[in-house]
Amino acid sequence: MKVNSLGLPVKETEILVAELNILLSSFQVYYQNLRGLHWNIRGKRFFDLHLKFEELYNDSQLKIDLIAERVLTLGGIPFHTFDDYIKNSKIKVGKNIHNDEEAITLIVNSLTELLKVERVILLQSGTIDDEGTNSMMSDFIKEQEKTIWMMKAWLEEEM
Repeated sequence: MKVNSLGLPVKETEILVAELNILLSSFQVYYQNLRGLHWNIRGKRFFDLHLKFEELYNDSQLKIDLIAERVLTLGGIPFHTFDDYIKNSKIKVGKNIHNDEEAITLIVNSLTELLKVERVILLQSGTIDDEGTNSMMSDFIKEQEKTIWMMKAWLEEEM
């Protein structure tokens, strides 16, 4: 079995890079959705949600950079065009959302899709003992599960 300079199997690492690029694309769409929600939210909860959406998109921006850097660390090339993002994203594009409940629902649905991709990556990275990717996915999953819980509590929905 051929391994790279990190000691990881080359073929499996290439598959992992492809999944990370799907996650990167999905995060880019999620990030842009959050920007749109931040700009377009209206209503009595404007001030609270405007700040929350900013907090979430700033966090997403950091995660996007971490994912791209992980792709590079693993020897891949991170996607970096809107065309790639749209073709590979698992996240629904949210357009012209002004309503608070619709906005929060979009966030919950987006995070649910991100979790699906992250769990695939977590399984793949664990299989090849890629602790760097594994640790990053574990951190993302833990944070996003908590955010989903909080958003569903705001919506007054059960987990």
